[in-house]
Amino acid sequence: MERAHAKYQRLLDFCKTLPSTVTAVAHPCDESSLRGAVEAARLGLIAPILVGPKARIAAIAKEHSIELGDLPIVDTPHSEASAARAVELVREGKAQALMKGSLHTDELMGVVIRPESGLRTARRISHCFVMDVPSYPDTLIVTDAAINISPTLADKVDIVQNAIDLGHALRFAEVRVAILSAMETVNPNVPSTVEAAALCKMADRRQITGAVIDGPLALDNAISLESVKIKHIDSPVAGRANVLVVPNLEAGNMLAKSLSFLAGADAAGIVLGARVPIILTSRADSLPTRLASCGVAALVAQARRENAQKAVG
Repeated sequence: MERAHAKYQRLLDFCKTLPSTVTAVAHPCDESSLRGAVEAARLGLIAPILVGPKARIAAIAKEHSIELGDLPIVDTPHSEASAARAVELVREGKAQALMKGSLHTDELMGVVIRPESGLRTARRISHCFVMDVPSYPDTLIVTDAAINISPTLADKVDIVQNAIDLGHALRFAEVRVAILSAMETVNPNVPSTVEAAALCKMADRRQITGAVIDGPLALDNAISLESVKIKHIDSPVAGRANVLVVPNLEAGNMLAKSLSFLAGADAAGIVLGARVPIILTSRADSLPTRLASCGVAALVAQARRENAQKAVG
């Protein structure tokens, strides 16, 4: 079995060759969120702007022996103000990524999705887990397990495209998307199979671009070549998927946590579809997972810079 965090380590090693991404860190007011931001800065993954109560951040750093050095701190009175100011820094062009600190996800995302003052674009916002599964040869993207509860077909178009764009940012040689359901055949009684078939046809019509897409596929058909062989499935995706698109949040959350707790996987979180990548970490995340989330955001930010340069050129 591949050693733990091997794929994440390769990701971090590559990110160290890139310019540090200026990142507004909203309310890093506990040890794990503050240490994650500071360590990511030490590795050159991000250049954090700490947004929160200055005295509280300093006290936490002192209590846990976290060396802040000359990292900039934007003083705010409480978590709601921290979220609002961090988003403002992005809107002002002073930060190219946003990172969740110790505040609740809903508190940060509520500011992000505000129509006038948030970070929304024409693309629907969605979440991806970038998973390092020791027993699987490729890095896996799982979407959406954290934001869109019961996405419509129109929502899934953006969810799939966000994941494809992420695959390219992560330098996947080929993005292979499996639209998951409980079976590999289209069954009118199982709506997720019909939506999977529609998404595949939309890809054929170039309404979704940049990847090879197939579905519906059951999970075993998506990731096990042995299963594909037994079931005689002819597909360029089946058995070798590196993007797994789930029917709804419940399925995605259970899949990601099953991989984490039963297969020893790590799951870096990223939110896409906003003006900048959003690093969405959990209080339970390990330091390697937090660093990997910063690395993923750095790659997304780099891909956006490259695309902007191509557009100008």
